[in-house]
Amino acid sequence: MSIGFEQGDHLGGHPMAPLLPDRLKEMWTSVKHEQVTVDDATRQQERLLDEHRAVWHRALHLDRQGSPEHDVLDELAAYFSGTDRAELERRCTEATGRLKADWHRGGGNDLRAIERFYDENEGHIFDLMWWHTLCFDVSPLAYVVALDFARRRECRRYLDFGSGVGSGAILFARHGLTASLADISSTLLRFARWRFARRGLPATFIDLKTSKLPDETYDLITAMDVFEHLTDPVATVDQLSASLKSGGYVFGRFAAEPDDERPQHIVLDFEPTLARFAALGFVEVWRDEWLWGHRVFQKTR
Repeated sequence: MSIGFEQGDHLGGHPMAPLLPDRLKEMWTSVKHEQVTVDDATRQQERLLDEHRAVWHRALHLDRQGSPEHDVLDELAAYFSGTDRAELERRCTEATGRLKADWHRGGGNDLRAIERFYDENEGHIFDLMWWHTLCFDVSPLAYVVALDFARRRECRRYLDFGSGVGSGAILFARHGLTASLADISSTLLRFARWRFARRGLPATFIDLKTSKLPDETYDLITAMDVFEHLTDPVATVDQLSASLKSGGYVFGRFAAEPDDERPQHIVLDFEPTLARFAALGFVEVWRDEWLWGHRVFQKTR
């Protein structure tokens, strides 16, 4: 089975063409060797990023004639019925700062407080919808790279671990994978379930507070910008391993830097996490050495 992109969504040419970060690394290496000019490389980079943005936006947005900003606010207005659009936009643009303040007011005091911070705070909806869905930076496009990886490896069953507002899983479901979403936040899972229903897309939703991941189920698990938030990342590796089929993949970012705007990034040392992957027999099969630093580990036993 090969997962086809929608018309116009073909990204890499040949099925074994390098993934986006590898292509960009090769291109800028050519600039260093004076085989390509900086201007030509810049234009090519923007073209490739625009292709990936187009795949992302086509998968997520319901009104393809309008702007992404308009579509995000439309979706939020439909969910938070009766709320003025200007107020919704204000909540979006102020969400990062409000979440920071909530964390400092006690959101990170202990395990129960951390759980409540993610489980009950609607601010995460506004933060993730505005940042992820609009791609103000290009990091959400890592999901498109992961989809390209999944298509090449003929993955069928997919889990987004730490699924947030569901955008990554919507992308995968749009392209024919059987999608599951897992999160500790009931608030985010309700919103993601509603988004899937609006689009007529099937999915399984797993509340990690009350349910465990199914055993040996998934071909690919993404964990995008998740591990820096976890209270026990090493134990999480065990959970992901148990839920993967033999030969399955974990595609994630296992790195973080101190961020004054996001004090909820509580894990900065990932050596224990990486050591646990190795101890469980995972082998690194791909690494983004140019854009975001994502890595893919394959379960070998």
